[in-house]
Amino acid sequence: MNDVLPEEMALWRSFGGIVEAWLERWGYRAIRMPLVEHAALFRRAIGEATDIVEKEMYSWRDELNNEELTLRPEGTASCVRAAIEHSLVYDGPKRLWYGGPMFRHERPQKGRYREFYQYGAEAFGYAGPDVDAELIVMCARLWPELGLSGIRLELNSIGSAEERARHRADLVKHLEANEAKLDADARRRLHTNPLRVLDSKNPLVQEVRRRRRR
Repeated sequence: MNDVLPEEMALWRSFGGIVEAWLERWGYRAIRMPLVEHAALFRRAIGEATDIVEKEMYSWRDELNNEELTLRPEGTASCVRAAIEHSLVYDGPKRLWYGGPMFRHERPQKGRYREFYQYGAEAFGYAGPDVDAELIVMCARLWPELGLSGIRLELNSIGSAEERARHRADLVKHLEANEAKLDADARRRLHTNPLRVLDSKNPLVQEVRRRRRR
């Protein structure tokens, strides 16, 4: 975790001002959630068998109330919790944005810090893919405002729900056939979160993944 020194603050403020004005122009309204939430919120929202929940959350038990608490590792779960708790969509859809520090127990490496700052935009109560397309267009239009160049927008699709279900079943079948070559982490995720096995850095697991592509 790092201090932000006075000579760096001008850049931070410039970036924040551009991003926040951009969000407001697109009709997103600011919301602020607490840094600390119940750990169960992130387990339910993100999933037990994910790196964030298993390895990266800063959690502890509050002795006063015997509650397990967590420094927020991301903003979506907290924003959804706030929208439900305060019935924010009772009178129609809402576009919300937030910004602030998040915390993950990442391995120390260049560009990854255990406290990092993040902006997020959430749109609740909208049916269909239109709002997703809007968010993609928004981001593409933000880049030149930040003075960024040489960036290419590429779109991908993970298919329909039926296609994803078939892909998951095929992946599990392939991994089961090669289970002897999987490490303990991959075997544990085989049925809980098989797609995360594809992110493994273990060379043996990567070879199993490449064999499926062939």
